[in-house]
Amino acid sequence: MKKFILILVALHSCIFYSNAVVKLPEYVSDNMMIQRDAQVKLWGWADRGETVTVSLNGQTNNVKPDKDGIWRVTLNAVPAGGPYEMTISGSTNTVTVKNILSGDIWVCSGQSNMEMSVAGTRGKVNNWQKEIEEATYPQIRLLTVKKKISPAPLKDIETQGWTECNPQSIGDFSATAYFFGREIHKQTGVPVGLINTSWGGTNIETWTSLPTMKTIPEYLPKINRMTEKKQPASLPVVKVDEITVNDLGFRQQWYKSGYKIKGLKQVSVPSTNQDEGIFWYRMEFELDASQAAAPITLNLGKIDDNDITFLNGVEIGRTEGHDIERVYTVNKGLKQGKNELVVCLINPVGSGGIYSDADQIFCKTASGNIPLAGKWYCTKSAILKRNSGPNEYPSLLYNAMIVPLAEYPIKGFIWYQGEANANKAYLYRTLFANMINDWRKVWKQNDLPFYFVQLANFMKPSETPTESNWAELREAQHLALKLPNTGEAVTVDIGDADDIHPKNKQDVGYRLALNALAKTYGKDIEYAGPEYASMKVEGDKIVLTFKHAAKGLVAGNKYGYLNGFTIAGDDRKFVWAQAYIDGNTVVVHSNKVKTPVAVRYAWANNPDDVNFYNSEGLPASPFRSDSWEISTQNN
Repeated sequence: MKKFILILVALHSCIFYSNAVVKLPEYVSDNMMIQRDAQVKLWGWADRGETVTVSLNGQTNNVKPDKDGIWRVTLNAVPAGGPYEMTISGSTNTVTVKNILSGDIWVCSGQSNMEMSVAGTRGKVNNWQKEIEEATYPQIRLLTVKKKISPAPLKDIETQGWTECNPQSIGDFSATAYFFGREIHKQTGVPVGLINTSWGGTNIETWTSLPTMKTIPEYLPKINRMTEKKQPASLPVVKVDEITVNDLGFRQQWYKSGYKIKGLKQVSVPSTNQDEGIFWYRMEFELDASQAAAPITLNLGKIDDNDITFLNGVEIGRTEGHDIERVYTVNKGLKQGKNELVVCLINPVGSGGIYSDADQIFCKTASGNIPLAGKWYCTKSAILKRNSGPNEYPSLLYNAMIVPLAEYPIKGFIWYQGEANANKAYLYRTLFANMINDWRKVWKQNDLPFYFVQLANFMKPSETPTESNWAELREAQHLALKLPNTGEAVTVDIGDADDIHPKNKQDVGYRLALNALAKTYGKDIEYAGPEYASMKVEGDKIVLTFKHAAKGLVAGNKYGYLNGFTIAGDDRKFVWAQAYIDGNTVVVHSNKVKTPVAVRYAWANNPDDVNFYNSEGLPASPFRSDSWEISTQNN
């Protein structure tokens, strides 16, 4: 039997190589971008005995594949501009790659706010129709990496290839990445390539290499389970699009208005007592005539893991990721009287359900909120086995969606993630720095620019000062600025209390671009808002100084007072404070604290009234002057 298997393996090898043709990785396609001012590094597959000839911009190089059938070639840098044409040929075929530009390539990654497109299923950005109409930028090129997970590093990505930026291609592309790249292109005139490799709801652990994750003892048990021999060679992922084709509920259209779903049993919402599978939830709520005549917003809280949601038989939204608030706006199809809400919940691993606090599950109407928590009905349509999501083990997305890009020279990275790690905000200090260093290491450039978005304001504002996971995560993000060649886009003033995917992605991209224009392109511009530098106690007041004041500190209202500051004494009990600008300082005090020792600013999930800027209109980064233990420190 062993001899027979060896013969089959040998025959398979012979067949593979005798039929082999020159093949390229998927990110080599028409309309592609190559990094200017850098050696052009190309590779691919061919027969072991083949000679591969690569020609580009007057350069020609011949190379032979190695023992694994992989060839590599390096060409001299190509001047910015184009278009160029490249040919790669062997004895049996020739591949011609057309309309190539040389410019600056940025890898754009993170979770759903990076994934959110200009006009896609996660929502549409502000002025999306105008943005699409005006998106004719032939010198901006777009590449989207398809979602994939792997327990081991892969050689190639999956993608449909590069496209020019135009009204036909931009609607489904990352909005943050586009607005960033557009500003870079406008200000520099350099062609820009944007690689969107993101996945909604993902944590940072899955974007980090396994060797790095092994340095954190808390993750070793999970990593050991991942690397056990009994694990499958690949981990299939439940794809929401496939559910709509194969699931019984979709085949029978259980979401249709008035459809009587069999086997419904009463359940409580919120709850997380469902096992692995696909579940159909149903409930009804009533609208009066005035409520049905205006748009409503459905706040369904967090759902573990993925959902496709319908109202009166029409899909109103879908989200992938267990730690994301579901907020869906409905503009039409509303009924006076009963409205049928159906949620298809897809839970690949562990327990699942709709699990936010009851007061976070409601229908927002023009005349007030309608509670949706309470009695729902539910049934299971399918059992899912041996499926894995991207967060089940560390490194799954690093292996499948980052490593395959690392042989491709680039200019730098932009990153928008953190929501999925808020409950481990203190540990994120380590995780974030580790990942940044990891990516630079795999690209073999320790100083590659890395610019990131700080979490926006979100959720119901707090009436009193309190601890906040999101504030602690913002602090962890801010601490990454200690690494060289990093930058931060503060967005605590442009979020949305009711939507984890705020629609103002234009300012997000713009603020990211300011970092790049100043630090990477050498523009003499201010790129950050006020950043806490020092404090001094003067009687019952604390006086603060700031970096990045530009031409002066600004209170963004007509009264001249600053909002969002709290102050505390030795008892560590923070109260709201009065704050005002005095020259280049901010003075903070409260009649309730006679001997102050610490100040915090914008320390909340949603500091919705912050108004502290510099003269360039850039918001101050949230901060605290104390070093007291915080709520996630032991998580």
